[in-house]
Amino acid sequence: MTAKRQAPVRPDPAAEADPWQRLRRFTRARIALGRTGHSQPTDAVLAFGLAHAQARDAVHLALDVDAVATALDAAGLPHVAVHSAAPDREHYLRRPDLGRRLDQASRARLDATRPQQAPDVVFVIADGLSALATQCHALPLLQAARQRLPQDWQLGPVVVAEQSRVALGDEIGERLGARQVVMLIGERPGLSSPDSLGIYLTHAPRVGRTDAERNCISNVRPEGLSYAQAADRLVFLLRGAAALGRSGVDLKDDSAPALPTGSAGPRPELR
Repeated sequence: MTAKRQAPVRPDPAAEADPWQRLRRFTRARIALGRTGHSQPTDAVLAFGLAHAQARDAVHLALDVDAVATALDAAGLPHVAVHSAAPDREHYLRRPDLGRRLDQASRARLDATRPQQAPDVVFVIADGLSALATQCHALPLLQAARQRLPQDWQLGPVVVAEQSRVALGDEIGERLGARQVVMLIGERPGLSSPDSLGIYLTHAPRVGRTDAERNCISNVRPEGLSYAQAADRLVFLLRGAAALGRSGVDLKDDSAPALPTGSAGPRPELR
């Protein structure tokens, strides 16, 4: 008996793909996940579990200080290592205040390292809440910023800080006599961004500065703000803070947006 051939199944015009699917190529946000009955599809549930695990790992991962020091040596950048008053990761996570001040040994080390001439800027490479971000992105960003800084600016030694919060840069900059301090620090991981690096600029750093006296550039990573774009913004703000004599809410980032990679035309002028 010959089997009856089935007619080809034609797509149902009413069963078109979710229009939100087209937007997924522009963002890693969890949109257009679909559903299976009243639940999410298995692949969406597994992807969420993976992202959650990556975020947790990023928080607990230790900064490889030796690797950072080796990379700084290769780049010809003098550096000094410091540690906050938080003795370990557990204390760091439970006691944010300890991450905002140096331990005694680090204070003595910085006092001995203080340059005779006040540096125009000191860069701090800090683990923060994602050492993964710092390990991957801090040095390339630092190199990009150095290339854009005025030739006559004096740079202090690069400080590599463990168990660090943003405000630790205030004491570091004050002890090194820096006119400005720039913290390159791992941001709190998100479920789609375990490696996001933040930049915090403080003019005339000293203990007791508030967040209102800083400028922040966030989400520096290949899927976010590129090294070139972040460096352009940072140097614009550094120059602006030096001219204005302060940073934070009084200093606005009204720099011209950088052209996309590969676009024709000159780079925007930095004021």
